[in-house]
Amino acid sequence: MDPLAQLTTALARLPGIGRRTADRLAVHLARNPSTVARELAEAITEARQRLAACKLCGSVTAKDENPCRLCSDARRDDAILCVVEDPADIALLERSGEYHGRYFALMGKLSPMRGEGIGDLRLPALLERAATAREVVLALNCDVESEATAAYLRHVLARQQPDLKISRLALGIPAGSAIAFSDPVTLGRAIRGRTEA
Repeated sequence: MDPLAQLTTALARLPGIGRRTADRLAVHLARNPSTVARELAEAITEARQRLAACKLCGSVTAKDENPCRLCSDARRDDAILCVVEDPADIALLERSGEYHGRYFALMGKLSPMRGEGIGDLRLPALLERAATAREVVLALNCDVESEATAAYLRHVLARQQPDLKISRLALGIPAGSAIAFSDPVTLGRAIRGRTEA
């Protein structure tokens, strides 16, 4: 295979990188081999050697700091467990500054189209972590597959712990947006999830 095509194919496998972006990145790397490509290769090698998944939550952490700093922080609330699809979601939620419990990354969602089923989720580890929680917050995305995953998790968690509070993130109109740009499903959720003013 042509090296440029091979590089483009490899880049296109990354999440959020489409074919056109992969083409542009591959050409950029090929044109600047002595600087950008070398730095990228070194950074990837370093990351592969020094980073790992946290053994508790699944987020990315240094191999010598496992469990991660969030799981090791004694100030966090052990009674609340926030379940996300991907470790990157943990960093996004942390930036809000509003959540102070523990995290758990499923590493995916139920997706028959992609061949991802129950066995691909970290379900046994989730059930173990949730066994000591008072509340599980399902912070999953809002697509059909995520909704199916949330429904399945609600069922399994409620069966294991009937008194466990299971909640979802509030859904509605994004900050900085207008009602005119919201779809009917988002508006309906915003109305159902309304809070006191």
